[in-house]
Amino acid sequence: PFCHHTSPDTAYSVADVKYTSSGVTANLTFGQSNLKAYEKSTAPISTLRLEVKYHSDHLLQFKIYDYANERYEVPVPLDLPETPESSVESRLYDVTVQDKPFGLQVRRRSTGTVVWDSQLPTFTFSDMFIQISTRLPSQYLYGFGETEHTTFRRDMNWHTWGMFSRDQPPGYKLNSYGFQPFYMGLEEDGNAHGVLLLNSNAMDVTFQPTPALTYRTTGGILDFYMVLGPTPELVVQEYTALVGRPVMPPYWALGFQLCRYGYENDTEIANLVEDMKRARIPYDVQYADIDYMVRQLDFTLSPRFAGLPALINNMQEEGMRFILILDPAISGNETDYPAFQRGLEKDVFIKWPNTNDIIYAKVWPDLPNVEVNDTLDWEIQVEIYRAYAALPDFFRSSTIEWWAREITEVYSNPYNTSQSLKFDGLWIDMNEPASFVNGAVGGCRNQELNFPPYVPQLGSRSDGLSFKTICMEGQQILPDGSPVSHYNVHNLYGWSQTKPTLDILRNLTKERGIVVTRSTYPSSGKWSGHWLGDNTAAWNQLDKSIIGMMEFSLFGISYTGADICGFFLDSEYELCARWMELGAFYPYSRNHNGKGAKRQDPVAWNSTFEDISRNVLNIRYALLPYLYTLMYEASAHGSTVVRPLLHEFVEDKTTWEIHRQFLWGPALLISPVLEQGAVAVNAYLPNARWYDYHTDEYIGFRGQFRNLPSPLEHINLHIRGGYILAQQSPANTTFYRRDISLLGAVALNWKEEIVIRHWEEILPDEGGEALGQNVLEIKVLHRGYVDPNNLKFTQIKILGLPSKAEQVTVLQDGETIPSSHVVSYDSQKQVLAITGLELELGRNYTLRWS
Repeated sequence: PFCHHTSPDTAYSVADVKYTSSGVTANLTFGQSNLKAYEKSTAPISTLRLEVKYHSDHLLQFKIYDYANERYEVPVPLDLPETPESSVESRLYDVTVQDKPFGLQVRRRSTGTVVWDSQLPTFTFSDMFIQISTRLPSQYLYGFGETEHTTFRRDMNWHTWGMFSRDQPPGYKLNSYGFQPFYMGLEEDGNAHGVLLLNSNAMDVTFQPTPALTYRTTGGILDFYMVLGPTPELVVQEYTALVGRPVMPPYWALGFQLCRYGYENDTEIANLVEDMKRARIPYDVQYADIDYMVRQLDFTLSPRFAGLPALINNMQEEGMRFILILDPAISGNETDYPAFQRGLEKDVFIKWPNTNDIIYAKVWPDLPNVEVNDTLDWEIQVEIYRAYAALPDFFRSSTIEWWAREITEVYSNPYNTSQSLKFDGLWIDMNEPASFVNGAVGGCRNQELNFPPYVPQLGSRSDGLSFKTICMEGQQILPDGSPVSHYNVHNLYGWSQTKPTLDILRNLTKERGIVVTRSTYPSSGKWSGHWLGDNTAAWNQLDKSIIGMMEFSLFGISYTGADICGFFLDSEYELCARWMELGAFYPYSRNHNGKGAKRQDPVAWNSTFEDISRNVLNIRYALLPYLYTLMYEASAHGSTVVRPLLHEFVEDKTTWEIHRQFLWGPALLISPVLEQGAVAVNAYLPNARWYDYHTDEYIGFRGQFRNLPSPLEHINLHIRGGYILAQQSPANTTFYRRDISLLGAVALNWKEEIVIRHWEEILPDEGGEALGQNVLEIKVLHRGYVDPNNLKFTQIKILGLPSKAEQVTVLQDGETIPSSHVVSYDSQKQVLAITGLELELGRNYTLRWS
């Protein structure tokens, strides 16, 4: 429509175009002489510079900026080669610069497909409004966040989505906690590419049915990075090579976790731990939300939780782990609160520009000496109970030192060692940053920054950018000492807090640990996981959680999941049971709910619910060697853990629309029930050989939708032929599983031949397996670790073996060795089971059968 376009004669023209072997440069000049018709902040900048760099054969950058005047650029480091590493012969792309109107065209060399074409009369570049459009090669676009979506593929029919970090529970077209300006596009032939706009200002994107995409941002520069795949999985690997590989969580962090906002005291947590043990439900990690603090003040311990230090110690002695929450907001209304006083001394708080005055918000900390009445209207509670709160500036090195000291004194209390809280991980919340008053107590002072000439299409747009956060004129100090307005770096607040928090955690615990953050930006996944926020106990949240996890897979954050059974409102029995089944396959598997809602943990219902929870979590725990391997693959190579079906079956266009099923890696298909009352699930089984995980049987069809029976206690799981799933007998915690024997499920594909490396990093020794005709080989590929638990494979199942095998011979390093194993063959299921093996990890074996 007209409102998106300027006329060609007022557009930018191109001059001095220079093509070299490593890129392109050009100058852009605005064509209209009468700039007085514009407001200063929206007047097009008259001369701009275009730089295109061919960083590698699959990665290019194109950057448009004002070379005459320095502008804000995102201070997030990317992993780029020092000099371009591409060659003319092997580049996957060709780039041309066009004129009248100015545009850039990127073409995939192998197919001729144009994957980016911005020669459209929409380009404008002013101080506070920048717009650029591009045609797209197909309707199939995925990504951009963080917002809740109802499908994985984005609807291209005139939808605009805003991006701006905000304390906003998921909802339709409501910009939420993080800022992820990255998308993956599919081309009609199934090739894939990815595009990052490295910009941190408030932004929106409009999807058009052309198909086309329009970006509008409110500051900074245009700095695009494109990866050319050509497969969807390679797009993510190339993108995470650029922004950083996902963090490697500790093994225990893959265990099941429990939390709630609203625990009354430490006795309630202690009773929950005992009830979970009694029910024999696998469970590794317990949390404390802000209830454990005095009046929600960071770094304090409420008298109601005086027994928490001892409880944590006891849990750790039994192999469990504990995670504490921390918020960034620090109360300024205390007479004796070292965290605030030391923050003043270290000059850590965000201030009004060019003053020494702190910007005060209101968040969770309560005023001293008040009795809170929870029945009052929320706005009244904020006004009369909440303290003035200062927000640390995590860009400053002095803030990192201050943050480290305060966290250290929680971990090792220097005044009373019995109050030390020996946490294993940290959960950082409210770091958008959130505020319960818009802007500041008393309001903001700079109308233009809080209500810029163009306010992107955000939730509560009429309230401006300071809605539920601090004033945009707040001044922060970048690591190089230069001042920057919160307007420019708001979306980096959580990002700037995350790495220091992980560094501090690891320094204190001397272990890998885990940090879970609410607000993210590209590269946050290097240091943290992310939960999908304050969802609701509702059936329509189930498939949205799958979509959210798949999107964060694209964003390079592997350790993700939603609050199982829902955060807001009371969960109900069937919903919570189905959610426990789905949530058992979230990489970050945590049941969490809100204050005032009824209990929803696995021991809060009845014995049948406990059985359902125990059984599905036993499956999760059995599969943890495989999940841990996938996490390693993500950390080392950037591959996805929660994997959309299209990543493995991109040649099948049916998979391009599927978001109600997902894969773990390449080999395990998860098809949960997502609807109330359903006792079957309409699942798509792509073109591969699939085996029922529960029965080991080949299902006998492929490339079809089928209604699969799914009674309340059942979730459909399928193993893909051609893969090996390493498993381990479950136990109540990951700690007690360390010395339990391993078993391998070898799923044959239609050729009855596979070459696999799929349990290689259960331990730092790397192993692999290969199957030829009647032979299974186990090879050590890297040796450098001696397993103190002397783990062994004691059982191997071979699925889909069409003929009976009677005798199995075990060879070690090519020599036959004695083995007291037992062989059985189920002719109906076509499964060969070999039990009683003693195959030590770290040694080479061959199994032959006849």
